[in-house]
Amino acid sequence: MDAVVAVYADWGIGAKGTQPLVIPADRVRFRELTTGHAVIVGRKTLEDFPGGRPLPRRHNIIITRQDIAVDGAAVVHSMNEALAEAAKYERCFVIGGASVFAEYFPHLTRVFVTKIDAAPHSDAFFPDLDASPDWSCTEAEPWAEHEGVKYRFCVYERESGPQG
Repeated sequence: MDAVVAVYADWGIGAKGTQPLVIPADRVRFRELTTGHAVIVGRKTLEDFPGGRPLPRRHNIIITRQDIAVDGAAVVHSMNEALAEAAKYERCFVIGGASVFAEYFPHLTRVFVTKIDAAPHSDAFFPDLDASPDWSCTEAEPWAEHEGVKYRFCVYERESGPQG
């Protein structure tokens, strides 16, 4: 299973349920990677999407403890339900938020990371893959810049396969 995440220099991913600094090229890459595939997303992160609605042209799997229905999405209440739903699709991406990334981290084999060379205040973090002996950066594009902020696209792969 793959994940897609944008991280700041301190591996922060956001504050108060949203991204304080957004790189438009990251949004384009995210859309290109995930369109046509399944995505696992937490309910709180879904609320930060445009209109609080599921992402178009994707099979949205919403994980929540709440008893809700979401038009255009499969709503699940456990990791096992989400994994069973994800297994129906050829490819699935975990897309956040922090608690969802943490829960599914043992199942990840590849992570598409946008590194943003800035450190705005974050209250949510992704594990520092650079500090983990289990992960290696297998692809890293050259640094680019948007409005004075440097960023680069990287791909990390787990050395030993999924842990779950």
